[in-house]
Amino acid sequence: MLLPLVFVGLLVLAVAAWLAGPPLWAAWRRRRLTAPPFPRAWRAILRRRMPLYQRLPVPLQRRLQQHVQVILGEVPFIGCQGQPITDEVRVLIAAQAALLLLGRPAGRFRGLRQVLVYPGAFVVDRPLADGAIVQDARRVLVGESWQQGQLVLSWPDVLAGAADPADGHNVVIHEFAHQLDQESGPANGAPFLGRRDAYARWSATLGAAYAQLRAQLARGEPTLIDPYGASDAGEFFAVVSELFFERPAALAERHPELYAELSTYYRCHPLAW
Repeated sequence: MLLPLVFVGLLVLAVAAWLAGPPLWAAWRRRRLTAPPFPRAWRAILRRRMPLYQRLPVPLQRRLQQHVQVILGEVPFIGCQGQPITDEVRVLIAAQAALLLLGRPAGRFRGLRQVLVYPGAFVVDRPLADGAIVQDARRVLVGESWQQGQLVLSWPDVLAGAADPADGHNVVIHEFAHQLDQESGPANGAPFLGRRDAYARWSATLGAAYAQLRAQLARGEPTLIDPYGASDAGEFFAVVSELFFERPAALAERHPELYAELSTYYRCHPLAW
């Protein structure tokens, strides 16, 4: 009788260890990546290229630095069409992406596998349906996020987004918001929220703001939210994420419920920076 009980106990321990393995491994890996001091050269890049970094409270600067260390330790950066991958390229992209994780001390982009960087806008072919006819359409893009874990960026647009933190346009924030959205499936404007009851409020708040944007555009009215956000719910989430981090005061004044919902999701308050 004792032997079967011992066997069952060992089996339970093995299952528990298997279930706890990935989180424990991720925590250990994060501690290892963030143990070394943040390089001075990397800090100099942020001070020179990313004014928003300077505005962050010191504790958030340190948290951002840790997120940068983890992203650069886990995600390969690949240059395309001759684009060199330097520390400046890697650090500036990772730091802007890390803004989305500031409210999550152990946060990460779980589905991200690699970042591709181009020396300018890049061309992609996408199927376009016109009634019963489907044909390839060529589009020029400055950023794109794929559900398979690839994220594509134009380096000049990365620089431009970092240089002006108050214009409400940031391609890195936009595409990494898509990555968060895609963690729960296709980019549909409903990222993983953690609790089932949170989705109803999220849907009501963002749905109302999305409908308002489309109505304003139909009437020819100027809008705070970029018209591109009216393309679909996924683009709307990415566009308002740009505003949330770059123009929080304007967003909170014009769309207070939307700002509050994004603040709950990102677990931070850019108004206080």
